[in-house]
Amino acid sequence: MSEIEIGRGKRGRRAYSFEDIAVVPSRRTRDPEEVSISWQIDAYHFDLPVIAAPMDSVVSPATAIEVGRLGGLGVLDLEGLWTRYENPEAHLAEISSLDAPGCTARLKELYAAPVRPELITERLREIRDAGVTVAGALSPQRTQQFWKTVVDAGVDLFVIRGTTVSAEHVSSNAEPLNLKRFIYELDVPVIVGGAGTYTAALHLMRTGAAGVLVGFGGGAALRTRSTLGIHAPMATAIADVAAARRDYLDESGGRYVHVIADGGVGLSGDIVKAVACGADAVMLGAALARAAEAPGQGYHWGSEAHHPLLPRGERVHVGTSGSLEEILLGPGVDASGTTNLMGALRRAMATTGYSDVKEFQRVEIVVAPYQPR
Repeated sequence: MSEIEIGRGKRGRRAYSFEDIAVVPSRRTRDPEEVSISWQIDAYHFDLPVIAAPMDSVVSPATAIEVGRLGGLGVLDLEGLWTRYENPEAHLAEISSLDAPGCTARLKELYAAPVRPELITERLREIRDAGVTVAGALSPQRTQQFWKTVVDAGVDLFVIRGTTVSAEHVSSNAEPLNLKRFIYELDVPVIVGGAGTYTAALHLMRTGAAGVLVGFGGGAALRTRSTLGIHAPMATAIADVAAARRDYLDESGGRYVHVIADGGVGLSGDIVKAVACGADAVMLGAALARAAEAPGQGYHWGSEAHHPLLPRGERVHVGTSGSLEEILLGPGVDASGTTNLMGALRRAMATTGYSDVKEFQRVEIVVAPYQPR
């Protein structure tokens, strides 16, 4: 692959974001009603290729249940306010009303409270009692501490999510999480990430993960690029990880690892392009934080916003576009790409003649940088 000369002593590969590419129509079209957007990971089938991101502004037990009812998967942040406080609603309301200058400091204070194992059990039980698939997320740093509580609570899918997660973490201060041994000994499927490169994703696939999250600091509330100088443009990252999936399929003798786009997927067109680049599903943060039921009440933030030493995110105002059902299933209210996300995916697939998600991953793509009007 060609590289661009940055200077005499440095070369770099050209990478593309969603705004740099577009999907091309083919010779065939079909009715949107004949398009299937369902997907399955391990034994769990979903009508929608949507995972609600484990962020306090997006997922509460109630919204996890609602996303599950609509056909997707809601993942609860097991290090969030819901597992630190018995009644976190007042703190969520406070965060939505904070003035911007003091917001980060107050977030640090609220998230300094300890995670309570009994609340992990209670929140997951509430979701399970509703009859939907139960998923919870921990950071790599907290996984060794709380994984048994999570599994004992009856979680169906376990998510290990960080800004970046590697299969080979080096530390002289503490024994790092051995992902391969951990996943092998666990009785539930594990989704792990983020990964932004072919090599990193291939190593995560070799740990036995059922799915790999693709992304590194590309979300609406993240500022990783400006604070750490690290960024993985999503179109290229997904295509690279999809190539790792293909090669691992051959290497493992047929084991398929799902690729899940996580970051930068804020509008319906981004979802279309993520699948076109090779994603099996998308993890949505800001897109679902715009729901009327979202606990962030029109605001969005992630764990990076309250890091005690080096915040790499912030609380952002995303507004409210409609109910969760309107955002996911429509009807759309305007042409902003914030409502009827799945209807847009269906129509894009129908317009290009593809009948399911795996087929649509083969659609033609062109480099066509977007020029805003």
